[in-house]
Amino acid sequence: MSEEKKLTVRAAERALDILLCFVREPQLGMMEIAKRTKLSKSTVFRLLATLEAKGFIKRDPQTEKYQLGFRIWELAANLDHSDDPAVLFLPEMERLRDDLDETVSLYVRDGKERIRIQAVESKQAIRRVAPVGARMPLSVGASSKVLVAYGDEELRQQVLSDPLWPSGIDQEEYQAQLKEIREKGYAISVEEREVGTAAVSVPVFNREGRLIAALAVSGPVSRMNVEKMIQFAPRLKDAAEEMGRMVKS
Repeated sequence: MSEEKKLTVRAAERALDILLCFVREPQLGMMEIAKRTKLSKSTVFRLLATLEAKGFIKRDPQTEKYQLGFRIWELAANLDHSDDPAVLFLPEMERLRDDLDETVSLYVRDGKERIRIQAVESKQAIRRVAPVGARMPLSVGASSKVLVAYGDEELRQQVLSDPLWPSGIDQEEYQAQLKEIREKGYAISVEEREVGTAAVSVPVFNREGRLIAALAVSGPVSRMNVEKMIQFAPRLKDAAEEMGRMVKS
């Protein structure tokens, strides 16, 4: 590979790293972007200018902060949603929310994290707010344990050997929980990741039996005790089975 080709690829990677900064934040200043990407201020300035010229980034002249441009939405409009779980499962998630009157979320695994790719919030005044796009570790939470429990042995070992494993969680107890989840077909958590919140989660498999997501219902512990979550589990399983039949492969 020529030196010019190497530099071209490197520049593309840096530009993409800048765009990925906006996964969690709607607006960022240039210094914030430089810090997150570990790039020099001058490099970030040049790349932002290029992205802005192409319409992928726009700058607010009042705050001098950057945000995603309209060209991103033009690309997103051409995505094929015919087999996208976040789109396919939304009607069933809304029915589940209406039945149980709590927030419903859908998670997929990305490496050693889970991502909330869809959420339907409860209509109750006090409810679990579930931002789409949020990333969470696989060590805690009902949905995390479902994704690990029904993953392969290599994934479980990766999660258990993670240097960022929480010191307060006993690994033997965690592995026992994974075994119980596989036996019962659901997982529950009470204030594991967030104080005052509880959740119950089940796996979603496609028609070939491959795990594609974790479906969860969450809410405040004042309404969702362990007994209530166990009662919710069969309804979640029914919804997960219905979702699985929608996916081609």
